[in-house]
Amino acid sequence: MSVIETDICIIGAGSGGLSVAAGAVQMGARVVLIEGHKMGGDCLNYGCVPSKALLAAGHKAHETGEGAFGVAGHDPAPDFAAAKDHVEAVIGTIAPVDSEERFAGLGVHVIRERARFVSETEVEAGPHRIRARRFVIATGSRPFVPPIPGLAETPHHTNETIFALRERPRHLVIIGGGPIGMEMAQAHRRLGSEVTVLEGAKALGRDDPEAAALVLDALRAEGIAIEEGAKVASVSGTEGAVTIETEDGRRFEGSHLLVAVGRQVNVDGLDLETAHVGYDRKGVTVDRGLRSTNRRVYAVGDAAGGLQFTHVAGYHAGVIIRPMLFGLPAKARTDHIPWVTYTDPELAQVGLTEAEARKLHGAKLFVARADFAHNDRAIATGQARGFAKVMVVKGRPVGATIVGPQAGELIQTWALAIANGLKMSAVAGMVAPYPTLGEINKRAAGAYFSPKLFDSALVKRVVRLVQRAVP
Repeated sequence: MSVIETDICIIGAGSGGLSVAAGAVQMGARVVLIEGHKMGGDCLNYGCVPSKALLAAGHKAHETGEGAFGVAGHDPAPDFAAAKDHVEAVIGTIAPVDSEERFAGLGVHVIRERARFVSETEVEAGPHRIRARRFVIATGSRPFVPPIPGLAETPHHTNETIFALRERPRHLVIIGGGPIGMEMAQAHRRLGSEVTVLEGAKALGRDDPEAAALVLDALRAEGIAIEEGAKVASVSGTEGAVTIETEDGRRFEGSHLLVAVGRQVNVDGLDLETAHVGYDRKGVTVDRGLRSTNRRVYAVGDAAGGLQFTHVAGYHAGVIIRPMLFGLPAKARTDHIPWVTYTDPELAQVGLTEAEARKLHGAKLFVARADFAHNDRAIATGQARGFAKVMVVKGRPVGATIVGPQAGELIQTWALAIANGLKMSAVAGMVAPYPTLGEINKRAAGAYFSPKLFDSALVKRVVRLVQRAVP
């Protein structure tokens, strides 16, 4: 067994691990990167990238079939296999950025084996023993498959297998009404499948209810059946014919089944006990600096047990680089982290929802709102549905919800403001080009100041005084 001495050993070549590796090696650290599966992790191969590519194919088919603005629509006749070719092409285009060859070229020692701790300062991976001053656990997560009676014996898909399916499902039944389930529902519906979504509680239940309702109404209008309060009791069937029964006696049948009920962290097989690294089912136990109970070991991304988003893993990488390379203190925060459900319309959130803000701040909260119905660009492009609302406390945004066209792009204004402690006046003072969807953010900021200016008796008295006194 070869022994490798290094400064930083990273386990996992997903977003977090790759970001740490690239940053550390280019700043002079010796880096070993261990990956036992695919470079790029879940996001590139089974998550963000293929799902957005499939959604894009579905959007194109829907746009072609709808027609608008004097242009007649026509049957798009979507080719499901060709749509999957598009998905593979997108992955293939991005993959070189995350490849072993690129990182080896940067000076990273890449080992394609599974890793396990053998002491507090060593891991083994294949024929290698790596001794490092610091370790980073960036192993990500995998689909959670619940112990539903009959599920293990019934053909089913998760996000790790659905993108390899080349024959269009006649009727796709999805267990789980969260962001993954809803995105896959719309993509497959627009590509010609019947779709039924079964959600045990409320669909998109973690989001602002008003915004979620707008998305769900749009999906139902496209023919997607969304059944809420449908806790699955059992699953049965064979390839091409599955049956799902719920606890309240409802029965659903379809040709294919997708399980999208959440994710579980990948810590199995790491022998974390050997390294005295604490963990539970949510992930590695870390402090605010993402350091574990073994001060040599950090965890980032899904492995750190918090928000499960690719961009969070990248953010975590930046946090731990400071103490690992420079010995400087750094703490992770979550109040400025945005997330997006990429349905049409999109649903984006950063910081507190309205309900959370009311519970935390009570009467101090002001909710500023602007509707896409009054946005000229949205009207011109036939997308005038949805709204932006900003939760404001003492002149500063503490959260924002946007549902509508390009919400994922528009939410970034509020993510910037919250991350940097900006006041609403910073957004109100911005000059937005006309006509753009981005004007909705400025209009929301204006909605915060309007009552203070237009409904103020004091302002009116001052204006009248100035008009009389100033020549």
